[in-house]
This record gives sequence, structure tokens and C-alpha cells, in this order.
Amino acid sequence: MAKYTLSDCRLCRREGAKLFLKGDKCYTPKCAFTKRPTPPGQHGLGRKKTSEYGLQLREKQKTKRIYGVLEKQFRLIYQKADRKKGITGENIMALLEMRLDNVVYRMGISASRTEARQIVNHAHITVNGKNINIPSYTVKAGDIIAVKENKKDNAYFKEVKQLKKGNLPKWLDFDPEKLQGKIISVPKREEIDTQVNEQLIIELYSR
Repeated sequence: MAKYTLSDCRLCRREGAKLFLKGDKCYTPKCAFTKRPTPPGQHGLGRKKTSEYGLQLREKQKTKRIYGVLEKQFRLIYQKADRKKGITGENIMALLEMRLDNVVYRMGISASRTEARQIVNHAHITVNGKNINIPSYTVKAGDIIAVKENKKDNAYFKEVKQLKKGNLPKWLDFDPEKLQGKIISVPKREEIDTQVNEQLIIELYSR
């Protein structure tokens, strides 16, 4: 399967915003975007994004990169959201949030979505007791997400157990001691703190 293999920090610089792709490093002075917030490349400073299409494209690219989704995956998410009842933009955000890798990140098991994808890929996570190693797997309200029993004594997960409950979104519950969480409900747009304008994405795909 195709995946992005270049520097994550270049993506933040290209989008002109912190996408928090490197976990704790993004909160330190070592963050590449903090040190050099200009677009990458020789002509980065000369780039201007003034057209309506340019704004729509950049918003779509930023959202893809925040959630670690490739172009084909993102288009499929849009098509699925468009078929569902409700507001398409809100459906897109809910589908992105309900990806298993994002849920693992939101529970605080990982410091970034990239790390969460690795944890899922390595078969450390179960959904309703079943082993799931697909980061894009869509969870549902009522699902129980947990670290596998035989992995809980791993040094990494022992550190997670010591963490106190953070600012969990209202649609999610997590018990650090048990390394287990539950999807309480499908997230509403006001419960998602990702700073994107999904209406621009809808306009782009509606062209």
C-alpha cells in the first residue's frame, strides 16, 4: 500500500500551520515550523495562495495530512459522507474521527496519529475483543477498543497506564489502568477540535 515517506515537518510548513504530526516534538522549540514557518522549497516565500480553488485545495490537503489519509482514501470518505444523511462536511469529520488510528490517538495511547497507525499495524489493538490491524477501520458507537492482553506488560503501555485521563472528547471514554476505551457516540462537529473548514472541501469536490 502507498504511504508518505518524506519529512512530516515539510507538510506543516507547506500548509502554513502546525499539524502536530510529530507528537511531543511539535510542542517544543525544536519544531521545524516554529523555527522556519515558511513553505519549503527555493521559492517558498514567493508562493501566494489567493485563488478560490487554491484555498479549497489547501484545506483539503491540510485535512488529509492531519489525519494521515491518502488521496484515494479521502475521496472515498467524501463519497461515503455525501451518501449519508445529514450535513456532508460534518459527516466527513465524523468518519475521519472514527478511524481506528485516530481513536487510539484520541485515547492518549499514542503521542501522534502516525504512532497510532504503527501501534495498530503491529496488531496491539483489539475492537470488541477481535484483533484489528487496519488503521482505517471504522469503529461504531458502543465499540470497545483496548490494548491486547498479552501486550499490556510492554514497557511502552506501562507508561501509558501511569497517565491520568487527559482532555478526552465527549464522545469517547478511556481507562488508562485497563488500557481500554469505549466509543460513547458518533462525534458531533462541535466535539471535534480539528481546525479545518470542511465547507471548502465540499466546494472543491462539488466542482
